[in-house]
Amino acid sequence: MNQARILLVDDEATNLKVLRNVLQDQYQLMFAKHGDEALQLAAEHKPDLILLDVMMPGKTGFDVCTELKQHPLLCSIPVIFVTALKDELDETKGFELGAVDYITKPISPAVVRARVKTHLSLVQAEELKQTRLQVIQRLGRAAEYKDNETGLHVLRMSHYAHVLALAYGMDAQRAENLLHAAPMHDIGKIGIPDHILLKPGKLTSEEFTEMKRHPLIGAEIIGECDSALLQMAKQVALYHHEKWDGSGYPHGLQAEQIPLEARIVAVADVFDALTSPRPYKPAWSLQQTMDYMQQQKGLHFEPRLIELLEQKLPDILAIQRKWAEKDQSVQ
Repeated sequence: MNQARILLVDDEATNLKVLRNVLQDQYQLMFAKHGDEALQLAAEHKPDLILLDVMMPGKTGFDVCTELKQHPLLCSIPVIFVTALKDELDETKGFELGAVDYITKPISPAVVRARVKTHLSLVQAEELKQTRLQVIQRLGRAAEYKDNETGLHVLRMSHYAHVLALAYGMDAQRAENLLHAAPMHDIGKIGIPDHILLKPGKLTSEEFTEMKRHPLIGAEIIGECDSALLQMAKQVALYHHEKWDGSGYPHGLQAEQIPLEARIVAVADVFDALTSPRPYKPAWSLQQTMDYMQQQKGLHFEPRLIELLEQKLPDILAIQRKWAEKDQSVQ
């Protein structure tokens, strides 16, 4: 397994030697004796963690941290200040600049090892989260390649869902998970034959029966997992065609039997589908769309969500303008 790379920055060679003796058995180390050298090494090697002295001639550690956090490719590298400064104001300033921790000199080897291990574990956890998120996004894109819909549709409806989730009272983390899970709602269309999925006209009853399998296929594709984000994506894929009055599919659930995330995605998905052009229809006007959504209040959609859609319409339309299709404007 590759060792994590740590950049040690201190203008005193003795201090670098002490840190090297503490960490060299477990990590790949790089050394810098002044701020400019630290920034150069960080840009060239992008270390996993930086241990940074504060009081240095020329650029101080605070200066270096500020420049790191302003750099788009280096801003995510965690910085731990290692310093003789013990004033609470200095420590507060370090955290305000974006440092993740503060170790005072003279150092305790056990404390340094523990802090380094903790923050590298957090880096690995964040990388795993980002990898999962990228997999979900790419699977969502795969479904788009099979459908008449565009990537902008998925982007818009995901942000609509996020707005509605927050308005409904969902906490920020759960709403963010929905933002990232919503693109997976139609992943099951990968398993629907092209002659049905891409048919420009109305489907026959047999073809529609086949089309109605895509939520079950989507849930099977996502499968069982311990990730909260993927669990939500599975719920969205499986239940987003259920209807508030129980007339939806694949299970005929009704009202609050339908998971909240799926109820929200249903509103966001239909709103964007109606206001967007498709090969089989032009875009509906905003008035036509809202009239239809109102007609379906309590039938297809949860009444409260339609009320929230109306309340948040300025935010929804701002999203629509931001990611509008070519040659499409808000009606």
